[in-house]
Amino acid sequence: MLKKIGKKSVVAVFFTAAVSANAFAADAGWDYSSLTSSVDFSTISVGVLAVAALLAAVYAGIKGAKIVLAFLR
Repeated sequence: MLKKIGKKSVVAVFFTAAVSANAFAADAGWDYSSLTSSVDFSTISVGVLAVAALLAAVYAGIKGAKIVLAFLR
């Protein structure tokens, strides 16, 4: 079936679908900016980075202790 359809018609169908999808998306979009503008993730990101730094320090300490114990053997 696809062999009978030309490449130009396939490109035309995809182009038409893309244009119509963009037209519908631009018209039907909801505006959530009033909800998302009041949310502040800066404190959450600082907390996540602090926990990650603490875990990195713990893992580095464990690795260092293993190296020191290996030297003592």
